[in-house]
Amino acid sequence: MTLMWPWALVGLLAVPALVIAYRRLLTRQQARREVLATQGLVVTPSTSSAREGRWRHVAPVLLIAALTLMILALTRPVASIAEPRREGTVVLAFDVSTSMAATDVAPTRLGAAQAAARAFVDRQPASVRIGVVAFGGTGVVSQRPTTERAAVLAAIARLRPQGETSLGDGILGGLSAIAGRPIRPAVDTETGPADETPIGYYGGTAIVLLTDGENTSGPDPAELAGLASAAGVRIDPVGLGSTAGTVLQIKGFSIATALDETTLKAIAKTTNGTYRSATDAASLAQVYDSVDRMWTTRSVPHEVTSLVAGAGLLLLLAGAALSVLRQGRVI
Repeated sequence: MTLMWPWALVGLLAVPALVIAYRRLLTRQQARREVLATQGLVVTPSTSSAREGRWRHVAPVLLIAALTLMILALTRPVASIAEPRREGTVVLAFDVSTSMAATDVAPTRLGAAQAAARAFVDRQPASVRIGVVAFGGTGVVSQRPTTERAAVLAAIARLRPQGETSLGDGILGGLSAIAGRPIRPAVDTETGPADETPIGYYGGTAIVLLTDGENTSGPDPAELAGLASAAGVRIDPVGLGSTAGTVLQIKGFSIATALDETTLKAIAKTTNGTYRSATDAASLAQVYDSVDRMWTTRSVPHEVTSLVAGAGLLLLLAGAALSVLRQGRVI
């Protein structure tokens, strides 16, 4: 517990002063009683009456305790209270390969993914962190997981289709965003062996893989799906496009492209995720309900001045009531 106005503790000096004054009052009363007893004006107290006399201290003690709490309330105490809440991390991994410019999903595959993702972001509670990964031939963390929705939406808006498709790098990018450090496959031909540091366990996290599923380069997505599963990361692939396919015209070349659902379904099965074919925002919005968010506790500071003052007031009322019942007055 911390105090916002610790200087108010000076007021506690009044408490021992009141205790001393009360004890002196009792001493004077006892001396006066003894004098009157020698004159035969006061009956010598019996054992039972002496026992009952002890209860006369209860009311003053309650009043002094009430004053102590009132002074403590003036310091404006702040207590850290553990509050349960639902939390989770969702990484939106966008396929930005050239095939995502296909128009078999209006306006384009990537355009539909961006529109659906914006609707998805709007549905999330404030406690869920969202990250953005763009993958083509490589995976890049465009936005680390954050609760700042404006930053997430800006990262989504910046996406443009180009290059090849590497589903494996998309998964690696998502894992890197969740872990907060680069994650490499077991054998990386470009950078050498992977780090020996274990990836760790990240329950309550998910990667939403938005892609047409055509893997043309990079590490094996099936192997990396196993790595994600071991780390407790669920992958929910969202297939964009049609299995019938379409033909793209790029710089005078005709390129055939079609949705590859087989690979995406295998990734979902390995990570206990759910595969969905999405052609609009409503399809992707359903993924929200499948993200396994976990209960956590977070210490939140709360000013408890009113609670301390309330306890002091109750003691004050109790002390005053006892005093009135015993002697017909508060003091």
